[in-house]
Amino acid sequence: MEHVATLVAARGFDNLPDIATTLARTLASTPLWLEEKRAIDLPVTGWTQSEIAEAVAQALGTAPVDHAVQPAFGRRKHVLIADMDSTFITVECIDVIARHAGIGAEIAEITQRTIRGELDFSDSLRQRVARLAGASETLFETAWREDVGFTPGGSTLLATMRAHGALTALVSGGFTWFTQRVAQAVGFDTHRANILDIMDGKLAGTMTEPILDRGAKLTILHELAGGRGLSLSETMAVGDGANDIAMLEAAGMGIAYHAVTAAEQAADAAVRHGDLTTLLFFQGYRRAEFVIADVRT
Repeated sequence: MEHVATLVAARGFDNLPDIATTLARTLASTPLWLEEKRAIDLPVTGWTQSEIAEAVAQALGTAPVDHAVQPAFGRRKHVLIADMDSTFITVECIDVIARHAGIGAEIAEITQRTIRGELDFSDSLRQRVARLAGASETLFETAWREDVGFTPGGSTLLATMRAHGALTALVSGGFTWFTQRVAQAVGFDTHRANILDIMDGKLAGTMTEPILDRGAKLTILHELAGGRGLSLSETMAVGDGANDIAMLEAAGMGIAYHAVTAAEQAADAAVRHGDLTTLLFFQGYRRAEFVIADVRT
């Protein structure tokens, strides 16, 4: 079976050509540049995937280069399922809402423990939402206007995959108030999240059950693939926290994006240095094939 190792250097790192030349010699590979000096494919035959991964790790050392090793066949995926908070946007929405409500530090500490997998997600979310009871829903607009930023490369990732026929879905353990706006701004086909209960313009401290948790994300992945008659091998998932583990493990390519250790261990590859366009390089897209898109505000 032919495999391919993909290397994507952090912006400003100039030594990838030297590393790639040495590694290509080791693997008896003829390199293909996806973006000059920044992203390269190394096709490999006669080696196992684990052997290639070990050789890549040794060649890279501590260099700021993201990498993936996978079978060459079927790299381009037809479904992308993505987490929202700290993946396609730069914040945890519940944390910024809580900060504007005056309980930011308390909520953020619980959020971080949950992301690391130290707390049950559903129980933790119920606890945090309950603490927000009575807060004005106008805090959503404040958080959206003042705090929510978009992760670089997200719109281009979606536009490129959609141009090649892929279905893109934003699936979050957060809230629909935010996912509908992020999905529209960045370019997702669809979105799913939790629904907060609001009474007389204030948060009731509850949500519509059942909670969208890691099990629900996995279920949605199966639904999206099945709805298009695809196998899970034809899907890609990306996320950063413990709540994403089930979908990262099940997808044909699970990507941990600037993630906690537990998510990295569950994923097929990790992005530690680059932006979301790294997921395009991992699928073998050349820079010239990118559909450049901006966030729609």
